[in-house]
Amino acid sequence: MYFKQTQTPGLGCFSYILGCPAAGVMAVVDPRRDIGEYLDIATDEGMRMTHIFETHVHADHVSGAQDLRAMTGAAIHIHESAGVGYEHVPLKAGDVFTLGAARIEVLHTPGHTPNSVSLLVADLIRAEAPQMVLTGDLLFVGDVGRPDLPGHEILDEQVNNLHHSLYSVLGALPDSIEVYPAHGQGSLCGRGMSAKNMSTLGYERLANPMLQHKDPRDFRTAVLSALPVRPRSFSAIIATNLSGALLLDRCPSEKVLSPERFDELRGQGGVVIDTRDAASFGGAHIPGSVNIGFERQMANWVGMAVKPGSEVLLVVEGRERFEAMRTELLRIGYDNILGWLAGGMSAWILSGRAVESLNQISVHDLRKTLENVGGATIIDVRTPVEWQGGHIRQALHKPLSEIIEKGVDFCLDGPVHVICGSGYRSNIVGSLLKAQGCREVSSIAGGMLAWRRSGYPTVE
Repeated sequence: MYFKQTQTPGLGCFSYILGCPAAGVMAVVDPRRDIGEYLDIATDEGMRMTHIFETHVHADHVSGAQDLRAMTGAAIHIHESAGVGYEHVPLKAGDVFTLGAARIEVLHTPGHTPNSVSLLVADLIRAEAPQMVLTGDLLFVGDVGRPDLPGHEILDEQVNNLHHSLYSVLGALPDSIEVYPAHGQGSLCGRGMSAKNMSTLGYERLANPMLQHKDPRDFRTAVLSALPVRPRSFSAIIATNLSGALLLDRCPSEKVLSPERFDELRGQGGVVIDTRDAASFGGAHIPGSVNIGFERQMANWVGMAVKPGSEVLLVVEGRERFEAMRTELLRIGYDNILGWLAGGMSAWILSGRAVESLNQISVHDLRKTLENVGGATIIDVRTPVEWQGGHIRQALHKPLSEIIEKGVDFCLDGPVHVICGSGYRSNIVGSLLKAQGCREVSSIAGGMLAWRRSGYPTVE
């Protein structure tokens, strides 16, 4: 049996290739939108793609199933309850597929979504007994899937389903079964995931905190505590995956834009995303642009800060960075990419157009400000869990997700200093505040990490 796990950097997504080179057939499970790697594997291993399995309707990334079917003719398989609007083969519990030496049995495991399935896999060359289970977003390494994404109106049902799927359906399987989830560290479909990309049912039963709650009431309390933030992009991604994503060859291709054309499109409502590092953005940037640096789970932050469906203009450091950024945006459904600024900020500045800056101050300057003035407004944009772990006494807590959802109500009276964990999110918020008319905004370089390492006090 051929088996390979592939990872999508930044989103924490895993896809799987199952097949049999001897029989010349293969399947892909939960494909990402850019499908080149799967096609390369098929060619290199001499296998023909015959099946595409979706473990559920995904919320955090756009599926590559439509492009794969268009390129290979393979059928898309998804649970019969998914309600998708494209041609597919409906799955139900107990369905079995044999691809040469690989045998795949479908388990209906709702909880993360009502249409979630897990795939029980046997390598028939070795044994008839199953070797592994592809759990989708049901069970992760160190966590379980969040049940709230399909909507609060069915949340109670989802929690009950999640408990049943984990403790009864998977509970019937032996400890020796290997666990391969659809997500790992970095995904917002769960929390506290391990950096490891696989486990066993036995080890998860021993060490996964969410598998220590056989009582459904205790489980409900645990699973609903401190859920990760839900990016604005999730609803749009779900809608896209229900209807079937636009084929990539129909999405706008690269456009290199002069400062004049870039400015014209900006004036027509284009959202400018500046992907440079915090210091470069702070020194000079296009008025109204949002700074989301090309690193650190960038796609998740775009999904929070930029309205789905927006027409996007990019400030990047050359064509190679544009191509990488375009791939990241397409993976999360931001298809309306108008182009990138030729020559970058240097070309913009030399064209004589207006620029703004976002003041970057050190934690030492912040400390002096607090000692000498005492009235500075400090906004801590970290998560509640981070805040509870220690914060500056004078700071106000306004999580990034809350600022994006509710808007700005704290920049009208004097300077505002924004702090986060390391300076990345504070630049996102600082750029949003500047775009919304706040004039005296500073981002704290190094964030709370630098504050603590400098020996300055925090409170819990």
